Amino acid sequence: MSFSLHGIPVSRGIAIGRAYLIAPAALDVDHYLVDAPQIEGEIERFRAALKVVQAELDRLSSDLSADAPSEVGAFINVHTMILKDAMLVQETIDLIRTRRYNVEWALTEQLERLSRHFDDIEDEYLRERKADVQQVVERILKALAGAPSAAALVDGNADASDDMIVVAHDISPADMLQFKTQTFQGFVTDLGGRTSHTAIVARSLGIPAAVGVAHASALIRQDDLIIVDGDHGIVIVDPAPIVLEEYSYRQSEKLLEQKKLQRLKFSPTQTLCGTKISLLANIELPEDSRAAVEAGAVGVGLFRTEFLFMNHKDRLPEEEEQFEAYRRAVELMGGLPVTIRTIDVGADKPLDSIGADGYESAPNPALGLRAIRWSLSEPQMFLTQLRAILRASAYGQVRILVPMLAHAQEIDQTLDLIREAKRQLDDAGLPYDPGVRIGAMIEIPAAAIALPLFLKRVDFLSIGTNDLIQYTLAIDRADNAVAHLYDPLHPAVLHLIAFTLREAKRAGVSVSVCGEMAGDPQLTRLLLGMGLTEFSMHPSQLLVVKQEILRANLAALEKPVADVLAAFEPEEVQAALKRLSQA
Repeated sequence: MSFSLHGIPVSRGIAIGRAYLIAPAALDVDHYLVDAPQIEGEIERFRAALKVVQAELDRLSSDLSADAPSEVGAFINVHTMILKDAMLVQETIDLIRTRRYNVEWALTEQLERLSRHFDDIEDEYLRERKADVQQVVERILKALAGAPSAAALVDGNADASDDMIVVAHDISPADMLQFKTQTFQGFVTDLGGRTSHTAIVARSLGIPAAVGVAHASALIRQDDLIIVDGDHGIVIVDPAPIVLEEYSYRQSEKLLEQKKLQRLKFSPTQTLCGTKISLLANIELPEDSRAAVEAGAVGVGLFRTEFLFMNHKDRLPEEEEQFEAYRRAVELMGGLPVTIRTIDVGADKPLDSIGADGYESAPNPALGLRAIRWSLSEPQMFLTQLRAILRASAYGQVRILVPMLAHAQEIDQTLDLIREAKRQLDDAGLPYDPGVRIGAMIEIPAAAIALPLFLKRVDFLSIGTNDLIQYTLAIDRADNAVAHLYDPLHPAVLHLIAFTLREAKRAGVSVSVCGEMAGDPQLTRLLLGMGLTEFSMHPSQLLVVKQEILRANLAALEKPVADVLAAFEPEEVQAALKRLSQA
């Protein structure tokens, strides 16, 4: 019987093949108390399992091919860090010693505790790091049980065909890497979101995928014929012949389209009327710079530094550690500009090393002590990061981007601390670029409305559309009850973006868009017509956006974009957008 399942589209394309189900490690483990004389033996069993998993990760890392996506090696490093993290290892050992839990019970109990911390996170990218901890715990449990990894099951399956589509409750990035590309056409998971590590790996490998497809692993049977529509997050099980024929045709068309897109990589990015447009990349890790350059990005528009602050027990990363990461990213860009955003965490982020007052008790973390508010409350931490970023500017073009600014005093205090960081580097005799440009994120409606405060004080602006939409519409994207109301085409959102672009242009201040809207080709003409000339997105989205830019004529966009901004009724907005797509 044919039926469809709906999830989240995370990697474009269409895959057609047979389902290969991967069973998850059983987290419903045995629970029993260990006798006092056996406690140390139980701990030793845990340590032995850790060594087995570490050996697996080491082997994966050493087997990485030279052309493997940079994200993959970084994610293996993440799992290695989690495997050694005291919050997982030492706390589990403490549970074995103090409560006499068997190791499986202690490990899953500690996983539950950590998961509760992650569930409270506002930031989508950081919240989904919970999946990495779960995947590491699953590896440990399999090692304790003597079971092979999911990828090993696939590698050892002689019956696996060339059209295999993996269906699982969840898949770790490390296991994804081990799947042979000739037998792995796509994947479907019950869990996951747009910013999960597995989704990022799927995009970097160009594998069609749908995640967050609830109960897929329970409803789909082994060897079922399935279609994965990665553009829309749809999974069709046992499709009718006419549906199969239609998707086969669309698959062929997409493969041809992808080949054509590659030809655009080295052509100038400009509109039909000759206006030059800058396409930049968003990165999370220094090694992501490789993917940015390979995709044809002319710089990094957003380097999220939060990742460097994760997995630190009782401390924040030292200046040297941060400096080396920033320097690495700058050097890998080969002279192209790198925009480094200062840390965007706070009361809603699970950083156990944070010492700010009220960290545990913030009643509404999304509106609390986060981003620049937290940085200004911890000036020594902030100065450490600023010095590290400034030092990296001696190795290439660096710009500093500050998140969540809204008040004049916040901007002034930030600029004062940047001057202080420069003075400290001068006293220490350490080199930096004294002309480093300073920018502000426009992601709060108040910042957009009070734009003159920013235009007088900073060198450039970057519109963070993800948070701007969330705060404008009072919508938590992570809350399924209201997520459907998260709308980038809401008139209020569009007017804030248009106003920011218009006023910044009048003042001669450059503006980029670094949120998800920048990487959506369906919105490229709209943003161009509003006056945007600098887009920053995931490297995998660059060429499809570039194609839209090459086809656009700015003069032809003026009237339909004005119609979109003049429309308030949803039907009027959609009609105006349709005219814009044909302009």
